[in-house]
Amino acid sequence: MRADLLITDCRLATMVEGGEPYGAIDDGAMLIADGRIVWVGARADLPPHQAAETHRLDGRWVTPGLIDCHTHLVFGGDRSGEFEQRLQGVSYEEIARAGGGIVSSVAATRAATEGELYDLAVARLKGLTDTGVTTVEIKSGYGLDRDSELKMLRVARRIGRDAGVRVATSYLGLHALPPEYRGTEPGRDRAAYLDMAIDDILPAAAKAGLVDAVDAYCEPIAFTPDEVARLFDKAQTLNLPVKLHADQLSDSDGAALAAGYNALSADHIEYTSDAGVAAMAEHGVVAVLLPGAFLMLHETKLPPVEALRHAGVPMAVATDCNPGTSPVASMTATLNLACVQFRLTPEEALAGATRNAARALGLGTEIGTLEVGKAADLAVWDITRPAELSYWLGKPLLKRRYVAGR
Repeated sequence: MRADLLITDCRLATMVEGGEPYGAIDDGAMLIADGRIVWVGARADLPPHQAAETHRLDGRWVTPGLIDCHTHLVFGGDRSGEFEQRLQGVSYEEIARAGGGIVSSVAATRAATEGELYDLAVARLKGLTDTGVTTVEIKSGYGLDRDSELKMLRVARRIGRDAGVRVATSYLGLHALPPEYRGTEPGRDRAAYLDMAIDDILPAAAKAGLVDAVDAYCEPIAFTPDEVARLFDKAQTLNLPVKLHADQLSDSDGAALAAGYNALSADHIEYTSDAGVAAMAEHGVVAVLLPGAFLMLHETKLPPVEALRHAGVPMAVATDCNPGTSPVASMTATLNLACVQFRLTPEEALAGATRNAARALGLGTEIGTLEVGKAADLAVWDITRPAELSYWLGKPLLKRRYVAGR
């Protein structure tokens, strides 16, 4: 067997289901060719091989590269002032209704150049890559006009080409209603914005190859289920999968709506009902848990983790990195928060940042586990057991990352 790289003298958390906890192989090895895993197993079982290069890892743990499957990484400015307001008791809804929140990020994002947005996003990205992330999902949604939404998506694509990570993009045109469409004048009202976001911007983004999935924010302060359904109908005509910010602040039947469209994921879901969980299970929808937003918003309504477990709904974990409600740029900190706040086990949390996160992006056959045929996206850790990835809060643990075997 010929290979570009042999990785040996390591312990593997393959994250393959059905065997040892974490899919662990205590004394493992891996052969990589053309950016993919061509053999993985116990070192004693290595087949005859020729490898151009060998990396000995001195007994370190190797996991699949971590996957941050829900971020808003590209934006202008910050909202630290709103952070201060929330600490003084002002709610997220009050800030949004007063003209803050998402629309304040919209103004800063519209004003920024593509180069400025790229530099800002790459600086934030470092916190993710330093904590083992090799794949990141990036949403639009802070442009809310044609030029700015496409600008954001172009920046996301550039990050995927140039910044040492895989990037999946999501069009989030139904994120907030921009100020210029909050009147009643025909052509400058809510209906006009919906027409533009659904029938103009989305097709343009799809035609330019800038969008991998379509997302929306379904809440009383954002968009209604009927409005989201119209967007998702359009996505289907463009052969684009969908996902949804669902039931974060109220039970709007968002999870069930997502399931009705066979969505990749329903995200947040703190208020999702038992019926919503059942619909997700029936349609194979991944639950994306976002403990950073839960922490920053001082929420008390926990997502229905036990119901998700009982129904067999896969649970992913992501940072929700954004300027307002989750300024979190550490994947390992997010694993810790998922365990401490939502009572996930460390193995569930790591599965949520690997195989289940891959499923939430529609990439389950490509990344997320250490298996033959998968991309060789790896994280190498200075730890003695995988639970340390959820145990430490802020301690540097990453030794090395590989993306496509490099």
